[in-house]
Amino acid sequence: MNDDLFRAPPAAVETRWASPENPLGGRSAAATVRGGRKGSPSLSLAAGESVTLAFEPSGVSGTVRRIWMTISDRSPAMLRGLRLDFFWDGARIPAVSAPLGDFFGVGLGRMAAFESALFASPEARSFNCIAPMPFRSGLRLVVTNETTVDLPMLFYEVNYTVGEPHEADTWYFHAHFRRENPTILQRDYELLPPVTGRGRFLGVNIGVRANTERYGRSWWGEGEVKCYRDGDTDHPTLCGTGTEDYIGTAWAQGQFAHAYQGCPVADDAAMAYCFYRYHVPDPIWFHQSLRVTIQQIGHCFGANREWLHQQDKTVYRAGPGLVPADLSTDGESGILFERQDDWSSCAYLYLDRPENNLPPLAPVAERTAGA
Repeated sequence: MNDDLFRAPPAAVETRWASPENPLGGRSAAATVRGGRKGSPSLSLAAGESVTLAFEPSGVSGTVRRIWMTISDRSPAMLRGLRLDFFWDGARIPAVSAPLGDFFGVGLGRMAAFESALFASPEARSFNCIAPMPFRSGLRLVVTNETTVDLPMLFYEVNYTVGEPHEADTWYFHAHFRRENPTILQRDYELLPPVTGRGRFLGVNIGVRANTERYGRSWWGEGEVKCYRDGDTDHPTLCGTGTEDYIGTAWAQGQFAHAYQGCPVADDAAMAYCFYRYHVPDPIWFHQSLRVTIQQIGHCFGANREWLHQQDKTVYRAGPGLVPADLSTDGESGILFERQDDWSSCAYLYLDRPENNLPPLAPVAERTAGA
C-alpha cells in the first residue's frame, strides 16, 4: 500500500477542485449559484471561444492530480477541434497542446471504453487523466473551441493540490500532438520531434487509418519504434521489432486495454486503429535530447499480394532506395514494403523546463480533415 494514503501532508498543503461550480478553485467560493443546488455544473463553449479551466497565480506551487471531462457533442470534429493548452509557471508557450480526444488517450476522433494507468474512459462517454503534473509558480489550463459550431455542454473537474514544495529535480508534464496524412514514403513518422532538455519519455497514443485504396487490406504495422537519445544521429540507441510488438501483442492487433499498453480501437472493417504504450515500468530517460519515430512499413502475401498485383499497384520493398517489389514472385513469406497512411499521435513526456521547443499544434483544418 502507498504510505501516502495515510500519512499527513505538510500543513500548508491544501486540496483544490476547479469546476464550473468554482472556476478558480477558491476557498469558500464553490456552489454559489441557485443557492448551491447544482446551479452551475457545466458551461457552454461557443465556436472560437476559450475558457480557463483552472488557474493559480504566480508564486503558487502544487500538482495537478486528476482531470475529468465530458462533453455533449462527442463527434469526430469536436474531439479533434477542441484544443487543450496547459501552461506552467507563467510560461508563454504551452507545455501541453493537443486536441481533447487525442490527449485523453484515444485518437482518430473516436470514443472507446478503456482503462490504462494514466488515462481512461470507463463507458466511452468521458475523459480521465491521472498523470501527475507538478508546477512551481502557477498554472493555467485552457480549452478552446476551434470548430465552427457551439458546444452546448462541457463538464469538467481539475483536482489539484497547492502548497507543496518541489525539489529541484522535479520535472514538468508535456504533451505534443501531430498528424501526417499521408506519411512520406521512406521517412519515419515522428511520434516525438526532436526535443531538447533533460527528461523522461512517458509514452504515446497513436491513431492509424490504413490507405485501403492504395494498399487494399494488406497489413500496415511492421514498422519499428526508434528512440534517438542524447546525440544519436543516423542510428538510434533504442529500437523495437514491430508496431504491434511495441504495445505488447503479436501477429496483428485486436482490441484490448492493459495498464501500460493497449489498443482501444481495432476496427478491422475500416482498417482504423488506436493504440498506446506508456513507459512507466520501463522508463526512457534522456539527458540532452530525444527524438522518437516509427517506420512506415507493411507486409503483403497471399490474397493481399494478388490484389495488389491484379490492381497493378506499385509498392517498394522496405530498405534503402526505392526498389519496386515483384508482386508475382514474392514467395510464401511475403514482402515487406514501404507505405503511406494516415498517422496521428499524442506523445507525453516530463521535461526539466516548463516550455519546450516542439512545433506548435497544427491548425484545426489539418487535425480534422477526413474525420
